[in-house]
Amino acid sequence: MGTQMTEMLKGTLEGIVLSILAERPAYGYEITAELRERGFTDIAEGTIYALLIRIETKKLVAVDKVPSAKGPPRKVFTLNDAGRAQLKDFWSTWNELVSRIENLPHNSKGR
Repeated sequence: MGTQMTEMLKGTLEGIVLSILAERPAYGYEITAELRERGFTDIAEGTIYALLIRIETKKLVAVDKVPSAKGPPRKVFTLNDAGRAQLKDFWSTWNELVSRIENLPHNSKGR
């Protein structure tokens, strides 16, 4: 992934993960696997775990510890009302940004 894509993802990854959690509760590895399945193949697992800690701290998710057959219990993240509100705001902001960007010249020579 190019540097520009990496920088753009930094600002949108929280919304992307909240969107995945809007579909169903999931634990960190499931979220990473889902991202990869959807084409976000270069996002490091550590990045997702750090983001999950941030959204938990921001109280955008509920967290349940579920026993695991292998190792310690898994933290399963479920989008809560605050998370749904944050996601709605993300999509509203995203759509506004896309609208503005689409009005810019799309070639390197300008208009």
